[in-house]
Amino acid sequence: MKAIKTYRYFTLLLLTLAAFTLAACGSDDDEGGLQQGGPNTNVNVATTDQAVLRLEFPRLKGGDSKVIVYRTASSKYDKDRVNYAVEWDCGKKSQRWSCYQLHQGYTGNNDRVTGGKYYNDTENLASGEYYATDYIRNSGYQHGHICPNADRKYSYDANYQTFYMTNMQPQYPKFNGYSNTGSDQGEGLWVRMENQVRDWVPRKQTDTLYVCKGGTIDNEDQIIERLQGKLIVPRYFFMAVLLKNEMGYRAVGFWAEQKRNDWRDDEPLSNYAVSIDELERLTGIDFFCNLPDNIENSVEDHYVPTVWGL
Repeated sequence: MKAIKTYRYFTLLLLTLAAFTLAACGSDDDEGGLQQGGPNTNVNVATTDQAVLRLEFPRLKGGDSKVIVYRTASSKYDKDRVNYAVEWDCGKKSQRWSCYQLHQGYTGNNDRVTGGKYYNDTENLASGEYYATDYIRNSGYQHGHICPNADRKYSYDANYQTFYMTNMQPQYPKFNGYSNTGSDQGEGLWVRMENQVRDWVPRKQTDTLYVCKGGTIDNEDQIIERLQGKLIVPRYFFMAVLLKNEMGYRAVGFWAEQKRNDWRDDEPLSNYAVSIDELERLTGIDFFCNLPDNIENSVEDHYVPTVWGL
């Protein structure tokens, strides 16, 4: 029996270590995180903006969709000045995802700089590509940030840009928000997931967390309703997370249905964790496509909950 227990212990240890070392780092060209390390059959094609080759970007859908890359004036936090990016479906007049990077040092004093106001991006979208009316306001839903303003406190511009309607999805208050007053107190599942992702930010400045998040807008059975018959309300929300550090790469996803009347703050987040392969099956989105195929395949087909603290 002792020999069997010892064998099981070392098997678990090896599996845990494999989560870190299976995908070793290729050489990094330092241009936004693009990796050189082998063939890549599904890499994005850079047309007008090289940012789409960064590791946080999923495979672009194309067609009626466009990518908007929000940049700040300073290159202090990102050499290409990239704040975050959005894939916007001009036909559906809805965002499919927001993606961004997280490093140590992204904190600051700029928080909710707009005073709760939300803005249409008239610079990057033509008048027929977005709803001029804010259908989320007074609808019973909240403006759910996809790239959180709390992840972009390092500058006024970076925080302001997270309040564009291109970065919003309608979310139930008990999914998106929290309450610490009155008899109905709790913390929404989306908030808890965002806090968990923030906890995963690596301690070293040279390490990076790549994040892609969004709501389901492409399949009718994954949509709750359309506000005033127009703005899509996603039924499910997702997060895809890739960590790069000195040990290599590892990835994990979150997938959750938003519900109106349930805080779900007593449920472990592990209930909603999935592999990236599973998240791709659920969403139809090809995440982390800019990784070389061998690394992408190795990090997307599994995750180890204990390694992520889940």
